[in-house]
Amino acid sequence: MRRDVFQAIADPTRRAIILLVATQAMTPNALAEHFDSSRQAISKHLRILTECELVKQEQSGRKIHYHFNAKKMKEVADFIEPFRQMWDTRFNQLDNLLSTIKTTKK
Repeated sequence: MRRDVFQAIADPTRRAIILLVATQAMTPNALAEHFDSSRQAISKHLRILTECELVKQEQSGRKIHYHFNAKKMKEVADFIEPFRQMWDTRFNQLDNLLSTIKTTKK
């Protein structure tokens, strides 16, 4: 089953997991210590993030470590960038309009 990356990052717990593994690889148990959720709930979140390729898992002996997948996140950021630029332009135009209105009222 192919999951939608935007549905995956819409969940606040999954975003928090991404932030945690972005700084260092972590085991599911280490991740679970940061949340008031069961280990099983965290494992489900990790499975979704792995299916979306936002995190990668690496077996190290009997332990599994989850790593941040910067390449996939860059794809997400590249998709969003044109929208950010468009809104930046619109907000700048609005700022200019408001400044013009303020000056003409004086």
